Amino acid sequence: MVKLRLKRCGRKHCTTYRIVAIDVRSRRQGSELRKVGFYDPIKKQTHLNIPAIVYFLERGAQPTETVRDILKKSEVFNEFCSNQLKWN
Repeated sequence: MVKLRLKRCGRKHCTTYRIVAIDVRSRRQGSELRKVGFYDPIKKQTHLNIPAIVYFLERGAQPTETVRDILKKSEVFNEFCSNQLKWN
């Protein structure tokens, strides 16, 4: 199963996170399938590749709780739901 989760980057006390699509059995710092976004909690910035995120969500990827909150704030789930309605 594939998950959308955070991968830690940066140095001490200045952490940033990449949002990645990764196999469930991999470690946090393991090799990812694809980088789909970036999150900086200090500056409160996010950069998302929305088509890539929707692609993985359509194929059954499960976001972690933190990633789910980030996606809800950026309204990615609204776009995902609209794509689901087009398919049905």
